[in-house]
Amino acid sequence: MSESPSQIWVDADACPGTVREILFRAARRARVTVTLVANQAVRTPPSPFIKMLQVSAGFDVADNEIVRLAVPGDLVITADIPLAAEIVAKGAVALNPRGELYTEENVRARLNMRDFMDTLRGSGINTGGPPPPGQRERQAFANQLDRWLARRDRR
Repeated sequence: MSESPSQIWVDADACPGTVREILFRAARRARVTVTLVANQAVRTPPSPFIKMLQVSAGFDVADNEIVRLAVPGDLVITADIPLAAEIVAKGAVALNPRGELYTEENVRARLNMRDFMDTLRGSGINTGGPPPPGQRERQAFANQLDRWLARRDRR
């Protein structure tokens, strides 16, 4: 029995449009299925490789659906650290829209930092958010995506 080819799942509710465009081009070029999962419809170009899965509204509904559907070897695009931790534990690959790959080694530290920042925000301290991804982050994302696609093609 042949293994089904790995695919890409996108936590699309907060995925920047520039990153979605990179993914759409990669889907057509590499003939890889890219599925955007979100609580609301996200516009996608016509392609047999690009799909939109709209889930019901609610806290973590899209995340839970991605965890349910992703299998080892798949790539999940998310900035959500708890989702990334579940994906890594499941044996899939998690990549944030800034091009940072989540690993077993770094995802726990990132969860701890996230929880710490939540505590600060909860006590009234304005921690701000990260700036929007710039050209360097988009390039880092595209490079990590290309590496994943190359590994996928070698299987």
